[in-house]
Amino acid sequence: MFANRFFDKARSWLPLLPLLLLLLATYWLDKQVQPLTQAQNQQRHDVDYVVDSFSAVTLNLQGRPRYTLSAEKLWHYPDDDSTHLEMPKVTSLYADRPPTITSAQTGMVSSKGDDVYLYDDVNVVRPASGDLGEQRFVTGYLHVVPDRDWAETNQSVVMTNQYNIIRAVGMELDNQARTVKLLSRVRANHEPNRN
Repeated sequence: MFANRFFDKARSWLPLLPLLLLLLATYWLDKQVQPLTQAQNQQRHDVDYVVDSFSAVTLNLQGRPRYTLSAEKLWHYPDDDSTHLEMPKVTSLYADRPPTITSAQTGMVSSKGDDVYLYDDVNVVRPASGDLGEQRFVTGYLHVVPDRDWAETNQSVVMTNQYNIIRAVGMELDNQARTVKLLSRVRANHEPNRN
């Protein structure tokens, strides 16, 4: 008797079963097409754009080129707003002397674009100007602040010019004033001019 009443009540709900299944399928489909939540978005580290043969010029207050930043390839990650560079080159331009060129294998630009971090075989070339000869610097890492014409590293660096090879750990490089401050463990080899 109890079983008959149960089946009678179940039969009366049977026409609602397709509607209930349709409602569940609609809910599931809606969940599948929703955008990722903010927490899920922050966990993803996907590239949102890539630029080949990138080049940008920054102007000074007089509207003249101040420095250029170029790279063979640039790609950007929106989650941390980081921009990565392949074969980057920073060229500081001056009205009264040849440009200083800084290059590396890889690099990264800060989210606001104020800082450039260069890695792997970083080379800085200061061409000869006036009574100062050419200077070259090689290191594994360099933090460059192009607006200040400033660079620094806490890693080993080799500085060479016509007569000297200087090795040190840590360096502060002021391209505007054309000064170099070597921070520690400085060793130098000097070859005098034999002319």
